[in-house]
Amino acid sequence: MNLTINGRTISVRFKSDAVVAQRVAAHIKRRIEEDDWLPFQSKKEALESWQKVGGIRVQVLRAYCLI
Repeated sequence: MNLTINGRTISVRFKSDAVVAQRVAAHIKRRIEEDDWLPFQSKKEALESWQKVGGIRVQVLRAYCLI
């Protein structure tokens, strides 16, 4: 299943993953707009931590050209 986030297509396996991806995208978009990276000290630290988690979050970060 393909999903468009920030004008980019990401691929998810299940419909439930699409819902998660949309929720993560809204969360990331808010953080970008508000420049809010708490509880992390910086945007860089937040992105490094989230990359370690992997999965859908990494796809969303790529869609927003953050990694």
